[in-house]
Amino acid sequence: MTTIGAPVSTGTEKAAGGWITADGRTIGEIMMEMRNITLRFGGVTAIEDISFDIRKGEIRAIIGPNGAGKSSMLNVISGFYVPQEGEILFHGAQRPPMRPYEVARQGIARTFQNIALFKGMSTLDNIMTGRMTLMRTGMASQALWWGKAQAEESAHREAVEKIIDFLEIQTIRKTPVGRLPYGLQKRVELGRALAAEPKLLLLDEPMAGMNVEEKEDMSRFILDVNDEFGTTIALIEHDMGVVMDLSDRVVVMDYGKKIGDGTPDEVRNNKEVIDAYLGVAHD
Repeated sequence: MTTIGAPVSTGTEKAAGGWITADGRTIGEIMMEMRNITLRFGGVTAIEDISFDIRKGEIRAIIGPNGAGKSSMLNVISGFYVPQEGEILFHGAQRPPMRPYEVARQGIARTFQNIALFKGMSTLDNIMTGRMTLMRTGMASQALWWGKAQAEESAHREAVEKIIDFLEIQTIRKTPVGRLPYGLQKRVELGRALAAEPKLLLLDEPMAGMNVEEKEDMSRFILDVNDEFGTTIALIEHDMGVVMDLSDRVVVMDYGKKIGDGTPDEVRNNKEVIDAYLGVAHD
């Protein structure tokens, strides 16, 4: 993927500091801003005074060595952790402390580093659970499955079937996910996150444990989600080839601190990032 190009020269995107990539995608205004985030667990500081933003329409990578605080940052964004210091702005408004389900209702969905599926349930039923935040009928109507509840479930199932087609997993739609190989389970987890129709999709090591072919498939789906659905994506990933190919911008963490932030080329040539993570720099 090409890196971010020149600033947009017309309209509101110019005022918001947006860009157009060389391949014609629009990177728009700031969707989420992390300001001076600090997170501690007892006497251990997992994140120290980190600021960065995520712009509408981009693929934003968060990288760094093990223990850098990347997953902790994703947990802060998704509401699993509440930082002791700093603030989060979402669409320009300060976000108060929220529980994960409240964050999900804002339009933020995620996958996990360790697969968190219902192993005894089918692919279709697992992806259906991603629609829970979009369901509007009451528990009684859902239990009796009549009237609006019946119509609503039919609409949700139709949406899920489209995701199944998009991810090319039609043949396993009725298979319990516990029987699936690892790579397909990761794809089902992506499907469950997509079922929530997120504005911002958080991916925690989506390529972890995959072979080369599975990584190529997952990379293609991530690009298609961004391009076809217009979904903004923030991801953690250790495969630097994947990161540099997929990302518009990269923020680099080390021991809870930010040591780099910019386009893939800028990060790749940052001496501090090279020394800490990408390999020892040679003068």
